[in-house]
Amino acid sequence: MFGLNSLQFSLFYPVLIPAITALVVLLLPKKDFWLKSFISLAGVTINLILAISLFNKEAAFTIPWTGFGLNFSFRLYQFSSFIILASAGFSFLIALYSTIFMKGTKYYVKQFFAFFLITVSMVNGAALSNNLLLMLFFWEGLLLTTFVLIFAGSKNSFAAATKALIIQAVADLLMTLGILMIGWQAGTFEMDQINLPMNYWGSFSFILVMIGAIAKAGSMPFHSWIPDAAVSAPLPFMAFLPAALEKLLGIYFLSRITLNLYQFEPGSSMSTLMMSIGAITILLAAMMALIQKDFKKLLSYCAISQVGYMVLGIGTALPIGIVGGIFHMINHAMYKSTLFLIGGSVEKQVGTTNLEVLGGLGRKMPVTFTCFIIAAAAVSGVPPLNGFFSKELIFDGALESGTIFYLATLLGAFLTAASFLKLGHAAFLGKPTTDISNVKEASWPMLIPMIVIAGFCVLFGVYNPLPLQNLIQPVLGAKMEGHDFSGLPHAWNLVIISVIVLLLALANHIYGVKKTKRGLGAVDHIHYAPGLHQMYNWAEKRYFDPYDISRFFVRILSKALYAIDRAIDWFYDTFCVWVATSLSKILKKAYSGNFSASVSWSLIGIVIIIVTTMILM
Repeated sequence: MFGLNSLQFSLFYPVLIPAITALVVLLLPKKDFWLKSFISLAGVTINLILAISLFNKEAAFTIPWTGFGLNFSFRLYQFSSFIILASAGFSFLIALYSTIFMKGTKYYVKQFFAFFLITVSMVNGAALSNNLLLMLFFWEGLLLTTFVLIFAGSKNSFAAATKALIIQAVADLLMTLGILMIGWQAGTFEMDQINLPMNYWGSFSFILVMIGAIAKAGSMPFHSWIPDAAVSAPLPFMAFLPAALEKLLGIYFLSRITLNLYQFEPGSSMSTLMMSIGAITILLAAMMALIQKDFKKLLSYCAISQVGYMVLGIGTALPIGIVGGIFHMINHAMYKSTLFLIGGSVEKQVGTTNLEVLGGLGRKMPVTFTCFIIAAAAVSGVPPLNGFFSKELIFDGALESGTIFYLATLLGAFLTAASFLKLGHAAFLGKPTTDISNVKEASWPMLIPMIVIAGFCVLFGVYNPLPLQNLIQPVLGAKMEGHDFSGLPHAWNLVIISVIVLLLALANHIYGVKKTKRGLGAVDHIHYAPGLHQMYNWAEKRYFDPYDISRFFVRILSKALYAIDRAIDWFYDTFCVWVATSLSKILKKAYSGNFSASVSWSLIGIVIIIVTTMILM
């Protein structure tokens, strides 16, 4: 087919097999839950086997498609094979988890499994695409799957699904414009042939495509749909898309545009812009995570905050920062998926994720609690887990780029650790206000994914040369400049500072618990601090939500346009008719029936028209 060899032709399989499996699931009867689960699991298993077989191989092909630069162009190389493998691994584990979680729920199960598989297909297609327009096709397909997967939660999920659709669609529209500008500047849409300078048009197009990448990853200001989805969507969706696959895809494309598509340099204005977005995302999202009283919403804000570390690390344009950002991408996908799966187990076994009523689950769910300790410690940057090493690389790159960025990352680390100390204490150690006597540990199909991913959090930390030397550093190629960031951190002074920050977070937690006599109140002294209290109230009322702000201005604009439309209708339909009627009555009264008088009035009218025309000219 098209003269492709077997390896080139095999690049179609990661796209076709999940999509065909999704079609089969959609055609199955509604009540055959186990059959749908089995077929879905079979599809992601085959996808995982394919991803393993394609890893570390190189292949590419281009099939001419249209006359305006849209070629069917796939490229398999170190980075794309890494993303496909990571996506396949997470998809398999979360599909296994979903077979138990989704059983007996109110969710639209058939739609969930079908669009779960379509999402896998779209992510694989976007990662393999070498043509920007082709990649955009798969990228946009995720808009539909995200909407349906959120809506699969319940009939009440429509608002959250619509919000996610609109926010991501706006960002994707800007990215589409940026891609068209790239094609205009470079004369091609083939990614391996593009390397644009950061001139005026280059910088403008860079900003547009960067917006699309960071929005897909969940960075501010395109983040606010994620906490809403955490409450409305089926919980496996949160572990699957916002926590894992969208982070992988968004940061993958962000890395591609900074490493390959543009001449992205340290200290440049675009570098500073990216680091600033990263720092703001880290701090604001971590501050919001700190005060949440729902397990899933706290995790969602923390997920947004961690994206800031990735954006800031890659934004440094330094090898150590870029490696740290990409390493943090895969680390975050691991521990945040684990944490969302833990939240799902709590919801399944207890029936709620409200921290106000949870407590004492550590005794009832010891395996889940152990996985939580590992994942929470990893996301907080506790050595020797994977999150510690990726954060230290980012800290180093941030410090080289500016002290203000380094301080932002440290404060974010403090807030993150404080949030998870509060979460763990409230859910697993505190006293429950609901009856948990009948609560049991989650079933093994739900536990195995958590255990496996938590195990990788330990492995990727204790033996970090495995991911760094085999998965991440090869992506940079010559830009590594001979460096190797695996092993123990090189800047021990930064490690000491990081440990001090973690100890301060622990001291803050102990102080808050002693003051309020409960784990959930451990950060109340921050939440209700003068100045912060009012800001938090406004934030909780969504006064700072870009989506709600936009809706407010759209409502004002629509009312103004409606008023203008009514005014125009009144002018023509009411006022002009009244004027014409009134003039006709006056003329009717003025007309005497005398021919000479009529001619005289006509001549006077003609003279007035001529004089008026001459004056205007």
